[in-house]
Amino acid sequence: MQDHKYLYIILFLFSIAVLGCQSQKKTGAQLETQNQAKEKVREGDNTMTFLEAVKQKSLGNTQRAITLFEKSIEIDQKDDASYYELAKLYSQQGNIQAAIENAENAVAYDGSNTWYRLLLTRLYSLNAQYEKSIEQMQVLTEMEPENIDRLFELASLYLADEREKQALELYNRIEDIIGITEEISLEKQKIYLQLENEEEAIAEIKRLVDAYPRESRYYSILAETYMDAGMNEKALEAYKKILELDPDDPYIHISLSDFYRKQGEKQKAREELKKGFSSPDLDIDTKVQILLAYYTVNEMYSGMKDQALELAQILIETHPGEAKAHSIYADLLYQQDKFNEAREAFKKVLSLDSSKYIVWEQLLFVESELGNFKNMAETSKAAIGLFPQQPLLYLFSGLANYQLKNYNESIKQLERGLNFVINNNRLAEQFYTYLGDASYQIENYKKSDSYYEEVLLINPNNSIVLNNYAYYLSLREEKLDKARSMAEKAVKLDADNSANLDTYGWVLYKIGEYEQAEKYVKEALEIDGEKSPSLLEHYGDILYKLGKKDEAVEYWKKAREQDSLSELLEKKIKDARLYE
Repeated sequence: MQDHKYLYIILFLFSIAVLGCQSQKKTGAQLETQNQAKEKVREGDNTMTFLEAVKQKSLGNTQRAITLFEKSIEIDQKDDASYYELAKLYSQQGNIQAAIENAENAVAYDGSNTWYRLLLTRLYSLNAQYEKSIEQMQVLTEMEPENIDRLFELASLYLADEREKQALELYNRIEDIIGITEEISLEKQKIYLQLENEEEAIAEIKRLVDAYPRESRYYSILAETYMDAGMNEKALEAYKKILELDPDDPYIHISLSDFYRKQGEKQKAREELKKGFSSPDLDIDTKVQILLAYYTVNEMYSGMKDQALELAQILIETHPGEAKAHSIYADLLYQQDKFNEAREAFKKVLSLDSSKYIVWEQLLFVESELGNFKNMAETSKAAIGLFPQQPLLYLFSGLANYQLKNYNESIKQLERGLNFVINNNRLAEQFYTYLGDASYQIENYKKSDSYYEEVLLINPNNSIVLNNYAYYLSLREEKLDKARSMAEKAVKLDADNSANLDTYGWVLYKIGEYEQAEKYVKEALEIDGEKSPSLLEHYGDILYKLGKKDEAVEYWKKAREQDSLSELLEKKIKDARLYE
């Protein structure tokens, strides 16, 4: 399609607009002339079809636009503009081959149009036809010799086609036009390294340094290049040059630390890192990234934990108002089992920023480790006020209140929290377990049993609940067959647990199988080391039933020595007789 055609379209549209503004009253001659003009457009020109296609494209009716552009080509087989539009539409649809064919036609009918060639170039590249793409881009660079962007694109195509030397020549040509730049120097360095030409890679960065002698960052790049080439002394010289140019640059200390670490000089590496971390000019986010990159997780929490902790302390000193500095410090303390210090550190984090849920959770875990249930109850209450839909907070609250013997409050918090447990059976299992325990303590046995049943529906192999449920049934002397079955299963699941063995023995005792009971409780005592007063008392009761009264009294006395809370124990010892 020739340029004059577009002029005609504009004039044609203008003439229609003018006619529309004229009086509707026309002579017969005028109407005839207008009809003849319209008929001519319909019979021998694709202008209206092309315009309608453009309209449909702008409306997003892609398939209709394609049909119209193809119809436009049927009318005028040399319509380069329609080929170009079709190429773009097919490209958008992912039909690259059809896009290429149409773009080729557009270029064939109007080779002077740079947009046509640019589209064809990029379509060839997209289809990994680099040789053809390069040919088109070479034509474009000849058509637009001052267009630097085209030269850069051609260089990229050379690299994609693994023509590194031609890419280097082109980059040199660009440098002749615009001078030495970081972008080109780094690209050339990369190419030289791919060609295993370390000498030229170093020379390229040296040229960059010479061009910008006051830019300390380029000395850093030069130092790293020397390091990669094993030229450590040269690298150190470059780093010292940075110190000379900008002694307050905090990044140089990080770079020197990395240099010394690679050299195996750990103490020097550590000292440089401390200098970098002590600088307020180095932002905390960078320091955190460096800390995480410098140490592996294992090193931070084990072999090099003291060093990591020292750096975290420097973070706090340098950025006292940054919550994340205190958070890292607190986490390191927690990982090192320094729970009291970790607790204070997490509290400091929350005083600076209370919006981070995970910090509240970490603080609650610390309180749990310390067994400070009063603090745990207070902390969980404050956290629930901020994050009322987080179920774990209610679990902590329920556990804390249970330990404080606030059983009704424990049940209240657990039941509230259970409403927020969604698609998490493991968490629900814990809620039901504590609800069962707390309900038992207020002697609501029906509720307690139902909660334990919920646990076993979720996890039939929960040995703790199997044990507790069985033991509580035995104490109430209810459903002893069920209690026996659960206690036996708990022992099979965890045979080295003295509590499980004791419960099974006690259930057997309750149903009168004293010899079997003695066997399991004795095993429990061997594991426990005769430290549990209830276990010792149970064993005494079983021995009494087996007719071993003297031995029974001895075990009752042992139970008393372990500060037993049994009300009947003293009477058993005094009368040498079993009371139940």
